[in-house]
Amino acid sequence: MSGFARAEGCGVGEPGAWGEVAAGLRVSRPVLVARLLELEAAGALTTAHVRAGAQVGGVNVRTVWRWLDAARTEGRVERRPRARLELSDQMWEALAQAGGNVAALHRHLEAAGGEAPSLASLHRAVRRDLQAGRVLPDRAVARREREEQQTRQALADLALAGPCEGGAAKVAARRLPRLVPEATGSLQVGENGALAGVALPAGARLVRTSSVRSVTEAVGQAMATQGAVCVFGDPGRGKTAAVRMALSEVPPGWKVTWVPVPVRPSVAGMRRAVFDALGLAGRFPHTSALSDAAVAGALSEARVLVVDEAQRLPVPCLEYLQSVWDHPGTRITLVLVGAGSERALSRLPQLASRIGAWQEVPRLTGAEVATVVTGFHPLWRTVPAADLTWIDRSCAHGTFRTWAALTAHLQNALLTAADASVDRALLGRLFQRVAPPL
Repeated sequence: MSGFARAEGCGVGEPGAWGEVAAGLRVSRPVLVARLLELEAAGALTTAHVRAGAQVGGVNVRTVWRWLDAARTEGRVERRPRARLELSDQMWEALAQAGGNVAALHRHLEAAGGEAPSLASLHRAVRRDLQAGRVLPDRAVARREREEQQTRQALADLALAGPCEGGAAKVAARRLPRLVPEATGSLQVGENGALAGVALPAGARLVRTSSVRSVTEAVGQAMATQGAVCVFGDPGRGKTAAVRMALSEVPPGWKVTWVPVPVRPSVAGMRRAVFDALGLAGRFPHTSALSDAAVAGALSEARVLVVDEAQRLPVPCLEYLQSVWDHPGTRITLVLVGAGSERALSRLPQLASRIGAWQEVPRLTGAEVATVVTGFHPLWRTVPAADLTWIDRSCAHGTFRTWAALTAHLQNALLTAADASVDRALLGRLFQRVAPPL
């Protein structure tokens, strides 16, 4: 006779051998219901079996009877799945704008009309998503990014403004050179976003400098061996632009994915960043195992994984990237880019020892400044070489980002002042705009 049948003669809950044995037993609902249905089909099911099942199932007798009724009428032996609240991207963005204040999000949803979930439900949903690795952007960072984007767009609008009747723009438009691009090995940045992620003044071109050629060679060698490369150098030297130029044309069968590093990243945040960068379908998985499996599947084809601002990465995040790179099912070339990325990697020797190339992007030398900046923008072709050298020594110091900022300011100065001319007096005033206060 079965264990349930043997228990029939014992009083459930009374002291004795059965109570001592049942105290350490726990049986899941599917197993318990399946066994009780077998007894029922054989005509042997009794209330003693149900009482014994309640004790080993950790529930009361009425619950077991409800389980049996659900199995008979619905064919269901598991608990009915409960509908849970899912936070949309719009709700998550509203939460970020509120600085993570769930009560503020609740008030926002109520003000928007419609049926709003309870505050407790919102708290549970937010806590669940955060624990699963969903990243809540910092409100200040999000606001700063929007303001920077608006500023760049405003500068672009000013630089691209067409001549207007009787205004300074008409005079400046006639003054700005309209030269045929020279064969300087430069890449035009057009509205089609040929090199997305590189913000340049209107009419500017990316120039293949000696640093770009060195980065291209280092990345190409890493791709040949599915290795890793670290591109480092002081801020503003053009590291990101150099890598984007190097990867603008990859061999057939290769893909390129850029992974932005969050501010103060966690391992969960990096998992989410890689998942989103790969453009994987569906919502971000709520377990690390599912997320890692999805990422490994997407990286099974030849791909360059570029991690920009890698200097932000703490050791746990570097270990996560190493695990992705070392996974036997992935075929990736890892490119770590950032000012100070070489110092970040030194904190994890087991990854640093596997870097195949450490490629520094240095300052522009005095000998190449004139060639590079005149290829960068035709505006500088109207400036004497001696003045270009003076600009570099006085302000730019071989930093490409400073040259780009000067270009934008000079364009706007010429477009907004009818009597403006490119001389050292004007350039000296612009130096004060691009140089930080001391």
